[in-house]
Amino acid sequence: MELKTLFENSVFPVGGENTAYAQYFDGTSYLNMLTLDQVAIGNVTFEPGCRNHWHIHHAEKNGGQILLVTAGKGWYQEWGKPARALKAGDIVNIPPNVKHWHGAAKDSAFQHLAIEVPADKGSTEWCEAVDEDDYNNL
Repeated sequence: MELKTLFENSVFPVGGENTAYAQYFDGTSYLNMLTLDQVAIGNVTFEPGCRNHWHIHHAEKNGGQILLVTAGKGWYQEWGKPARALKAGDIVNIPPNVKHWHGAAKDSAFQHLAIEVPADKGSTEWCEAVDEDDYNNL
């Protein structure tokens, strides 16, 4: 999917370039926080080849993240497991305290809603970038 097509047809507003978290992404992403009431939900858009770094949503109780894929093609991977291809309509339930990454395929823009599951003593730990060779071999 081309980025222009995704921008024109996005169900939710795409938002501006994700400069606040750019240091944790390889490539360009866009972020529009849809709500911070009750549950934080962000519309995250990735240019082709963009992906976030490995990260962990820590929580003492509850927590984690849910991804609702709305457009394009992408990837999700948990540490030590094979990557999972994603397409519009896919849902990813990410348990708390699991190291993972997600992002666009090399040849497609990608978009998902990121839902932060409320957590007791929750925090996000950003880790290393996804290995370039591992990503390119997907």
